[in-house]
Amino acid sequence: MSATRDGKMWRCQFYYKDWQGVSHKKNKRGFKTKAEAEQWERDFLQQQQRNLDINFENFVQIYYEDMEHRLRENTMRTKKFIIDLKIIPYFKKKNINEIKVSDIRAWQNALMKKGYSETYLKTVNNQLSAIFNYAVRYYDLKDNPCRKAGSIGKSHAGEKEFWTKQEFKQFLVTVENKPETKMAFLLLYWTGMRIGELLALTYNDMMLGSKHSVFYV
Repeated sequence: MSATRDGKMWRCQFYYKDWQGVSHKKNKRGFKTKAEAEQWERDFLQQQQRNLDINFENFVQIYYEDMEHRLRENTMRTKKFIIDLKIIPYFKKKNINEIKVSDIRAWQNALMKKGYSETYLKTVNNQLSAIFNYAVRYYDLKDNPCRKAGSIGKSHAGEKEFWTKQEFKQFLVTVENKPETKMAFLLLYWTGMRIGELLALTYNDMMLGSKHSVFYV
């Protein structure tokens, strides 16, 4: 490894070859410890190998890099939010070509215990399946273990009950001391936007909207 001191911090410098065989020098600074610098170098070099002898977390970074050129920004942001929170923590240290059907089933069971809606379970499971489909199509993974494991959740939700205006006002009282949470629920209730659309909003979006809209409660 090529981690060296950089003042009070650590840095790593090394050479690598890209997918065209061209040699490049990589220089990354700002690590708190030598171990962090060395781990970053290992992960980076593993991602450059572009084969299936790679842990799941690093393969997902390759997947992200490719998909960012092909999906809309909001779609990509939602995809990352789901994968980073619900999938990577479970599989991150396993090599992608060693993940078994039994591993998928165990992950699905753990997810179902958390009480998520049927449509959300379906969405999360689809994101994992998409990663494996990508590995099958472009990296010659033998098959997608999600297919043998079976799906979870439902594509369409059943009949839903909606809060009346009075019920919503009663709920807002419980989040009066949490202005950001209150604003999030106001946006969801009065605009009908989806969770993914809410998460994609930026500060500038909010400032522009505040000039034209008023929420009545």
